[in-house]
Amino acid sequence: MLKLEKLTIKFGGLVAVNELDFEIEKGAIFGLIGPNGAGKTTCFNMISGTLKPTSGEIWLNGERIDGLPMYEVNRRGIARTYQNINLFREMTALENVMVGRQSRMKSGLFAAILHTPAQRREERETRERAMGLLHFVGLSGREQDEAKSLSYGEQRLLEIARALASDPTLIILDEPAAGMNQSEKVELATLVKRIRDELDITVLLVEHDMKFVMGITEHICVLNYGKRIALGTPAEVQENPDVIEAYLGAQEE
Repeated sequence: MLKLEKLTIKFGGLVAVNELDFEIEKGAIFGLIGPNGAGKTTCFNMISGTLKPTSGEIWLNGERIDGLPMYEVNRRGIARTYQNINLFREMTALENVMVGRQSRMKSGLFAAILHTPAQRREERETRERAMGLLHFVGLSGREQDEAKSLSYGEQRLLEIARALASDPTLIILDEPAAGMNQSEKVELATLVKRIRDELDITVLLVEHDMKFVMGITEHICVLNYGKRIALGTPAEVQENPDVIEAYLGAQEE
């Protein structure tokens, strides 16, 4: 489904991601991990269209997408959440999710002004879809609450619901468990698996909580200083000496 070939980005003299290669099969839950500053979020930003690579290629379902703007990447089937929660805080939970549906809506400005039957029908369907997604992530009954009034964990779930609203084939989760307590992390792990199993959406995630990552992913790519140092199953990655050194330091240190 997703293929990265020699993906590289430079900021002046700094090479933040250096010739990164990996592939993700349809239906996978794939982890991207590494120490702080390894280039994980920068990689996410290139895949989602926030940043344009200096060189290399990104392929989604056989179509090259590197360099496309975010809205075009989203239309092609990639949605994402953010390391720092990025909601419309003054809008309700329902309105936030409806905004996430924008790339799939067809009514234009004039249809909205004239409030045509087609536009009203589309808005009704969008509202129903958003209500269903709020229920799916566990936010039933919070539809009319402003985003800022939700707890930290609920805001994380709301971001996921908004990303799902665009009907992605691949969802990118940037540290979804950050700031959650252990109980919330268990519920989140169940939700991630349901996204894959029930919605047939492939998942790519970055997460610092190794227990969380090892418990739900099937394959993991490990970055350090912008380069791939390991690729494999969770068990293989845990035993890789380069990974151990990257996280814990060399033995003599």
